[in-house]
Amino acid sequence: MTDAAEQEAPRYEPVPDDVMPREHLAALEAILMVVDEPVPAAQLASVLGLPTGQVTELLTELAADYAGERGGRPRGFELRELAGGWRVYSAPAYADVVGRFVVDGQTARLTQASLETLAVIAYRQPVSRGRVAAIRGVNVDGVVRTLLARGLIEEAGHDEDGGAVLYRTSSSFLERMGLGSLGDLPPLAPYLPDLDTLDDLEGDLR
Repeated sequence: MTDAAEQEAPRYEPVPDDVMPREHLAALEAILMVVDEPVPAAQLASVLGLPTGQVTELLTELAADYAGERGGRPRGFELRELAGGWRVYSAPAYADVVGRFVVDGQTARLTQASLETLAVIAYRQPVSRGRVAAIRGVNVDGVVRTLLARGLIEEAGHDEDGGAVLYRTSSSFLERMGLGSLGDLPPLAPYLPDLDTLDDLEGDLR
């Protein structure tokens, strides 16, 4: 008898090839309504038993439909491809309304110190806590722990010279910022100190 731990995880039955495209669209919508992070087209294709290229076309069609490009009204939500996957988001036009609903009464927002530290890591990654502290001029140990706990940053190996832990932003950071990649960040890096200046600043903090 096959051990339960070795059994394959249950999978959805592939959608038959003769099912109309609208049924594929409906199946995709059903999945997208329950995900809490972007899902790659390849994963959706595997679940539905369809070619990845076809699923990408269906997702693009859904996105156009939600945007009102197929004759219907624009929805209050949209389908976007971000951080390597697809997910439904509220439409930017209603960001203020949604923001008031979500933030009202919320107490676990990032502090100014956390936002500043996150910005430095985003533009200088991979970067050590020492270098972040040199830029900000204060100790950032507690802030870095907070960002790690929130899943906004992650460890990215160790510095070759001193062995310090390096940090980078996570895929969750890209998702929450609405970015497809780090290349979409605004051009702020030129205003941060260069590496030689960082070495001098870091030495002053010791």
